[in-house]
Formats: sequence, structure tokens, C-alpha cells
Amino acid sequence: MTHQLQASDLWADVLAVRSQRPLVHSITNLVVMNYNANCLLAMGASPVMAHAHEEVCDMAAIAQALVLNIGTLEPYWIESMRQALSVAEKRGIKTVLDPVGAGATSYRNQSIAALLAQANPSVIRGNASEIMSVAGVAVQTRGVDSGADVADSLQPARALAAKTGGVVCVSGEVDHVLDASGRHASLSNGHEWMTRITGVGCSASALVGAFCAVQPDAWRATLSAMAYLGVVGEVATEQVMAQGKGVGSLQIALLDQLQLLDQATFEQRLKLAVSA
Repeated sequence: MTHQLQASDLWADVLAVRSQRPLVHSITNLVVMNYNANCLLAMGASPVMAHAHEEVCDMAAIAQALVLNIGTLEPYWIESMRQALSVAEKRGIKTVLDPVGAGATSYRNQSIAALLAQANPSVIRGNASEIMSVAGVAVQTRGVDSGADVADSLQPARALAAKTGGVVCVSGEVDHVLDASGRHASLSNGHEWMTRITGVGCSASALVGAFCAVQPDAWRATLSAMAYLGVVGEVATEQVMAQGKGVGSLQIALLDQLQLLDQATFEQRLKLAVSA
């Protein structure tokens, strides 16, 4: 039962990623490509960043999960995403959409609509503004940063999950993971410094893809990925602060903890609430 979900269950998903080393096909943005790949590698997954039309369908045909991120979008890349999404849907593998900057421009909104018209992703992960925009709620955005409160996004997130039949994750000071069946969990880990490094949110989406590749329940997989990254961020930030260093060092510390975090620390620090 969902209400009996324990930290040890989520840790089992961590071990599954580490042992199974799933191939995660990412069509992501130019700003974060290197960091996303390193986060997946540190986690134990196997990343491939392929977007050429000549191979994108072949790559989607052998991957265990597909992650789409529209951060630095252009028509060629959106078509790559559409083709890969089509293959993934036919194969029945999990797909994750990160609608970076949704609502900021009409082109971003059109691109998201085109992808959703192709297939419903297994998971949509974004900040409050992005999720509200994808759900069709008019909202002020600040480029790719959220201009909305997470609390305001929960009802639109529920509606979006019902519409897609999948999972919606709203990231913020508290992360919320909802699905079409009404399950809802919140996570209160992480640290504000994580928002000062480009690519951490995008890496969260990449990690969700890795967990979806090894855990059939996309809601639990998303919860496990976000929980793990949240605790990793807390531990890494505390270590960096204790050394009198800043967010430049935090980038490296995050990779270290993605690789090295142990079960006892994870279970002790996890702040999870399941409300359905």
C-alpha cells in the first residue's frame, strides 16, 4: 500500500539504479549536457546524449528511458524529441519531459504542445510556473525561473496528471509528486544553494529517467529520484559550507554524494510525507 511506503523502499530503487546501470537517452539542453551526464554517471546510470535525426530513433530503440529537456530549444531539436518520443511510446519505455521555461515565450508553449500531441510523457517535472503553464494556467515567469508559489501549482498539477494519465513533479523548497490515481507525496529535503548551480533541476529530471528505468511505478520512481537528490544536496551543501567554500565547490560535492551517499544517512535525513 502507498501509505506504507518507507525510506528503505526508496533506497531499494537507489540500489537498483546502481546495479542495473540503465541506459538513459537524454535530448537535453546545451547549458547542462555535461553536468547531466556526470550526474547520471555518478548515480551509476549510463547516459547517452544523442539528438541527430539520423540516429535518434535507433538510440531511443535501445535505451531504458528517454528524457526530454527543452532548455535551449530550436526546431531541429524539437523534431528530434518528437521522433524519439514516438519510438519510446511504441516500445513502452518511460519518458520524462522537463518543460524548461514553459510560459516564457509562445515558441516554448508551441513546442511543448507539439510534444504532448505526439505522446503523453510518463513524468513531467518542472518548477511551479512551468507546471502551471503546461497545465494551461496563465502565470508570470522569469525566464526559466519560477515566478509562482508551489502551493498555487498543486491543483493545476493534479489536473495535468489526470489529463496525461501520468506523474507530475513540482520542484521547489518542498517537492511534490502527484499522479493520475490521486497519490501525492511531498519531500522537504535539499538546500537553497542547489538553485545557484545551473543544471541541478535538469539533472533531477535526468535522474528521474534513470529511476523510471528500474522501477516500474513511475510515481515511486520519481519520488525515489527526488528524495535521493534532495538528501544528496543537503549533505553536500553542509560539507562545502563547513569548508568555507561556495557553490563552485558544491557542483563537485553533489557529484561526490550522488556516488557515495549511504543508506543510513539517506534514511535518517529523509523528510517524506505521503498524503494519499
